[in-house]
Amino acid sequence: MANGDKGGWKEYLWNPRTREFLGRTASSWGLILLFYLVFYIFLAGLFALTMYIMLQTLDDHKPTWQDRLATPGMVIRPNTDETFEIVYNIQNTESWDMYAQALDKFLAPYNDTLQAQKNHECTPDQYFQQEDSGDVKNNPKRSCQFNRTILEECSGLNDRYYGYREGQPCIIIKMNRVIGMLPGKDGQTPSVTCAAKRDDSDKLGELVYFPPNGTFNLMYYPYYGKKAQVNYSQPLVAVKFLNITVNQEVNIECKINANNIPLGGDRDKFAGRVSFKLRINTIN
Repeated sequence: MANGDKGGWKEYLWNPRTREFLGRTASSWGLILLFYLVFYIFLAGLFALTMYIMLQTLDDHKPTWQDRLATPGMVIRPNTDETFEIVYNIQNTESWDMYAQALDKFLAPYNDTLQAQKNHECTPDQYFQQEDSGDVKNNPKRSCQFNRTILEECSGLNDRYYGYREGQPCIIIKMNRVIGMLPGKDGQTPSVTCAAKRDDSDKLGELVYFPPNGTFNLMYYPYYGKKAQVNYSQPLVAVKFLNITVNQEVNIECKINANNIPLGGDRDKFAGRVSFKLRINTIN
């Protein structure tokens, strides 16, 4: 590089005659920095004001907008590995004890003593509505007791192994929470029914439901949201398989029955129903 080029670069970086740095004087740099400082403060203030106004329209206890599903999903417990498949060997304690432990953990919040401390004893067979009064918010809202003893033979209280040791396992079913949903009109209580898939219909055997008829009592609805109902306990239905065919895989589907909840169609085959596989082995 020629000396002239070096001198030109040095003079551009700092010109001692004009006292310019990178072609600008200190006052010019100061004005530019002041402009951008004011500009970004204005943008930050505008953003903060927009967020503040938006937050004033939100309710901490209830979503402002709800794209409520016409048909809620359903899940089963135990579900130890996030798959809908329960396989165990009666002779191998470790293979089924993990299912019993998973149900123990899941049902612990439903112990009668805890429910009596936290939740309200509601009137059965009618909605437990707790609407706000104008601008006065009725929060926190009360929740109805769902006592573990309702599940009887599948409560884990009389049989700590939930029937798995005898080859008569219990499956717990719950319907996903949907804010404001009233599942059933004209006083009809929604219920769960389970059946084998077509090819396995002769393998299922006899079932028994807890509560009787596999019902979700109306008193647990509507659900008002996690913040509004801190102690809300979802109603459960337990299904006990009394004499399912052993050493064979049985494909089972459980679905919700209600006069205002349509089952999922081709778009969503899992809405309002849950499918799982059950295999009880007796041979090592």
